[in-house]
Amino acid sequence: DCSFQILKKCYHFEWIDEYVDRIQFEGYIDSSVAATWELNLGGVPPIAVENTGSSGGGAGRVVPMVMYARNAELHAESELTEELKKIMPRAKWCDTLICVPACNISTAMKAFKDLRISVGAENVYFEEKGAYTGEISADMLKDLGVKYVIVGHSERRQYFCETDTTVNKKVHAVLNAGMNPIICVGESLEQRELGVTMEHITYQVKCALAGVPAEQARKVVVAYEPLWAIGTGRTATAQQAGEVCEGIRTIIRKLYGAHVARSVTIQYGGSMNAKNAAELLAQPDVDGGLIGGASLKPADFVEIINAANQE
Repeated sequence: DCSFQILKKCYHFEWIDEYVDRIQFEGYIDSSVAATWELNLGGVPPIAVENTGSSGGGAGRVVPMVMYARNAELHAESELTEELKKIMPRAKWCDTLICVPACNISTAMKAFKDLRISVGAENVYFEEKGAYTGEISADMLKDLGVKYVIVGHSERRQYFCETDTTVNKKVHAVLNAGMNPIICVGESLEQRELGVTMEHITYQVKCALAGVPAEQARKVVVAYEPLWAIGTGRTATAQQAGEVCEGIRTIIRKLYGAHVARSVTIQYGGSMNAKNAAELLAQPDVDGGLIGGASLKPADFVEIINAANQE
């Protein structure tokens, strides 16, 4: 509770006013909705990452991205690996990635090297070098063999004061280091009920990709994770997930053109599990999943991979 109270002070109310003013100015919501937003949420913006003919996109096979982040499980890679070795599909595979805390990257690299599972990072700092005690730069992660980095996860935004500005800086740092950012975006329950889901996600995507050239945009992964469906047991319907992921591809198409939009992998990341994965992944613009709790259950995780492998 003490930590939460301290972190809560990181929200700077001048920044909040600027945020609301900016989205009004850019036409995302009108003043009446902005007033309601401030009233309902106590002045704190809810935080959390083209239609190509609904043909979907994402380079290559479907890509389930695994987020393996629980502190209690930091030394469980070997046990998880042994269980996965026994049941992992041997036929055609989708691309699979496990993202771990920085202190576990080297261990995970060794543990999963025989399972065709890549290893990524859960966070990065945007400065290349300097006196930033405790932070880990993109080059440090690259030296460890990391190819993917989660950027702007809702928990980073909520508890560590991550903003759209810092997300953009991290995206540039990851891309400039030759890695692939997994950009998390998503709306709160209040925003969905207000009917401003796509306005909010449009803003997040545009901010995250600001200044990113087309040749680098192809390497981006966007993970849609509605805040109200993260760790709550609630899941967006397949239709809701499909609509937002299609909307994200539309945004990218308008920014970079249809070819880049088809190259970008778009994932769903709100409580995807063994029971709902097939229906979610069947949506044309849902190219994969950002899996949380279900990734810690080998049998369930394999079911998700099997769902992703379906034609």
